[in-house]
Amino acid sequence: MFDSIRDHKKYLMGFLLILIIPSFVLFGVEGYTRFSEGGEAVATVDGKSIKRTEWEQAHRQESQRLREMMPTIDPAMLDSDEARYGTLERMVRERVLAAAAQKLNLYTSDQRLARELQSNPTIAAMRRPDGSLDVEAYRQLLSRQGMTPEMFEASVRADLSQRQVLQSVQDSGFAGSAMARMSLDAFFQKRQVRVKTFAAKDFASRVAPSDADIEAFYNQNQALFQATEQADIEYLVLDAAALEQSVKLNEADLRAYYEQNAAQLSGAEERRARHILLSVPPGATPEQKAEIRKKAEELLAKVKADPSKFAELAKAHSQDPGSAANGGDLDFFGRGAMVPPFEQAVFSLKKGEISNLVESDFGLHIIQLTDIKAPPKRSFEELRPQIEAALRKQQAQQRYAESADSFTNLVYEQPDSLKPAAERLNLTIQTAKGLHRVPAPGAQGVLSNRRLLEALFAPESTASKRNTEAIDTGSNQLVSARIVEYHPARTLSLAEVRDDVRARLVAQRAAELAKQEGEKQLAAWKGGADAGALGAAVTVSRDAPLDLDPRVLDAALSADPKALPAWAGVNLGEQGYAVVQVSQVLPRGEVNAQRLGQEVQQVSQWWSGAEGLAYYETLKARYKASIKVPKPGAATVAAR
Repeated sequence: MFDSIRDHKKYLMGFLLILIIPSFVLFGVEGYTRFSEGGEAVATVDGKSIKRTEWEQAHRQESQRLREMMPTIDPAMLDSDEARYGTLERMVRERVLAAAAQKLNLYTSDQRLARELQSNPTIAAMRRPDGSLDVEAYRQLLSRQGMTPEMFEASVRADLSQRQVLQSVQDSGFAGSAMARMSLDAFFQKRQVRVKTFAAKDFASRVAPSDADIEAFYNQNQALFQATEQADIEYLVLDAAALEQSVKLNEADLRAYYEQNAAQLSGAEERRARHILLSVPPGATPEQKAEIRKKAEELLAKVKADPSKFAELAKAHSQDPGSAANGGDLDFFGRGAMVPPFEQAVFSLKKGEISNLVESDFGLHIIQLTDIKAPPKRSFEELRPQIEAALRKQQAQQRYAESADSFTNLVYEQPDSLKPAAERLNLTIQTAKGLHRVPAPGAQGVLSNRRLLEALFAPESTASKRNTEAIDTGSNQLVSARIVEYHPARTLSLAEVRDDVRARLVAQRAAELAKQEGEKQLAAWKGGADAGALGAAVTVSRDAPLDLDPRVLDAALSADPKALPAWAGVNLGEQGYAVVQVSQVLPRGEVNAQRLGQEVQQVSQWWSGAEGLAYYETLKARYKASIKVPKPGAATVAAR
């Protein structure tokens, strides 16, 4: 189990930012089918194909949403082969779960859908002071994501139905304390080891390659000595963020914005309330609900007849364990802190006023507003920097929207030069030399964008040196580029790389000598020779590896403990060779109750996750799900 988790850790970490995005913010299963039916099939589920055009469109939409949510995210991460393949895997997963939900007749009610939408923080932020939804802002948000409210709500409903497919299996997953402790004790077992490392660098002085050796190594390994293709380019960027610098603000506009938004800019209002809650248990019958409502109405009549008794009645009758003892007092809170029906009621009351019955997921509330804390109105001069920044961004966005079509048309209609677009839109042509098809690790900026590089190094671009199309490289950012000078890939001559060839050959032979010496010593020590050259004994475990190389640690923890001392040889590749002696196996030791409880809970979660994954794999087989494109890195691994 732990090996499986460790094997998948890199994958999980690499895609964490993408995987945490709920599937309902994507197109939804229904949305995918709206795209062109053309193009090759990249996957199939339940006899239905996922076309390449659907895949590409889904990934563009997902990348755009992630850029809007996290403007500082590295574009290269979103444009990588791994990220694209991750999108396809999620599309397949959605199709599989959608097929299962349909076949199992799993359905999401209107009430469940409403609760989900009400709990969405993005939608909650669009509520007006009176609690109503700003429908126009809601429509605009979804429009930017290529959806209508109907499409979005249908995708949310589909996602909730799909969650039910795996939820029942995962919720039934359970790892008992005995099993969890046995697994944990084995995983964290300690071993006393001695290690001798034969470092390749210590054998380098014994290697003296001849000119013939160097030439032979060069001829056998020319793939190591390639000058990759490069291009000298010029490019043009239309960027809303850059446009902010050129925005000139009108004093009258600043004043008007202040007058319209002073209350909001000064800070959020907070309100203090107390309530009496009568809970409605899940599955309550209509008769039970009617009885609870009758009791609530009786309490409402009493508090309205004598508001001074509100705290007393709350202590006696409220079923909210957090506030009943305090007379129902909830202290101060702002918008977004309470469920929508409760919040709407509180922010519609006047100080001292008592609400009618308010129904929420928790039951029936009687609410009294006890205090209002509104922040003091801040002066225009105090808020001026904030207002200027907001207006600059607003006007820059407007200019960008007005210029985007012109930019796109100009670089396409006059493909032999970026100058017309630069002059028309007052942009600066930038240049770069020695640009590669694949950006350097950690590279940022528009020249690390995968789509732009693919367009630049496409055969038609390298041959004609024409402008690329306008390419979206970030949130409100378009780029077009053209090659000025193209340098194709070539094999570097031996004269250019002789020193590198010699260094590689020496390193290879030194590592071979280190391995030979290590294997010789291992055989001798196994035969009973004096092992005094081994290092001092140290105690290691998976949670306390000290400074051991992970490969050496794995060898030590994998050695057979039945016949001690146990020996193992570890090939460290270019670094050399290591010999490990395991002299003693030690139990994990005592663990405090708090940590043990956390670990048992973690094992139980892993077990539930494993059962959910196993069930999903069963569903994939049942609905004949397959991905027809190779997984990134698979070809490389196979070649090795």
